[in-house]
Amino acid sequence: QVQLVEPGGGLVQPGDFLTLPCVASGFTFSDYSMNWYRQAPGKELEFVAVSGSRESGHSTFYAESVKGRFTISRDNAKRTVYLHMSGLKPEDTAIYYCNRNGFYGQGTQVTVSS
Repeated sequence: QVQLVEPGGGLVQPGDFLTLPCVASGFTFSDYSMNWYRQAPGKELEFVAVSGSRESGHSTFYAESVKGRFTISRDNAKRTVYLHMSGLKPEDTAIYYCNRNGFYGQGTQVTVSS
């Protein structure tokens, strides 16, 4: 049974740094691409970043809106994918979801406000 748990999130100030972990279970973690999505209030779900499967060399790709500020990384031994967010802006406020091929975590709220 695929499970994705995102224990991070919280309230931060503009310009702050925050890392979101997503702990996975129920599948061979390194074999799969892992994604981060987000949904801001009143907006549609938006792709944020992907860390590719082992086959792809865990290649990464980012949405233009976060490129240069966010970094995705993974620790296959810990079955965890991370979203490192820096230079946070109020428009980054959203619920952030970890994703694997149709499965989503419960989401974690990130609020950027002074």
